[in-house]
Amino acid sequence: MTAALEEAGRLLGIARSDRDAFLVLAAAPGIRLAIAMFLAQQSVEKALKAAMFARGIPVLRTHDLAELAVLLRAEVALPFQPEDLARLSPYAVEFRYDDSDIELISREQAMKMVDDLLAWAESVLKGIGSGEGSDAE
Repeated sequence: MTAALEEAGRLLGIARSDRDAFLVLAAAPGIRLAIAMFLAQQSVEKALKAAMFARGIPVLRTHDLAELAVLLRAEVALPFQPEDLARLSPYAVEFRYDDSDIELISREQAMKMVDDLLAWAESVLKGIGSGEGSDAE
């Protein structure tokens, strides 16, 4: 296994942990939406970056999910459009320091996005690991 695939696997594991924390917080009464959505954004970001490592795409130090998606789209089909993913990006930076809850995406939509992107990233890594160079969607 290459160092890039090892890093991809490590990031994917952290993305799963972020998803698990998101699911707990999204269901917990009294937790601000922005706190739960931050973890949804982090899960998606790490899943995208895991796929970038696996595909040999330089990984940017950014929280901009649309920017990451555009880079990935040149190499592999994505299950979401960059503009759809962009709805989670403000939860990584802007809304972390804001005390108001602005719903740019519903909890349910975020859950589907996170689950679909984790499954997609897993398929990308499996395709690379098996030598197929997956373009899984």
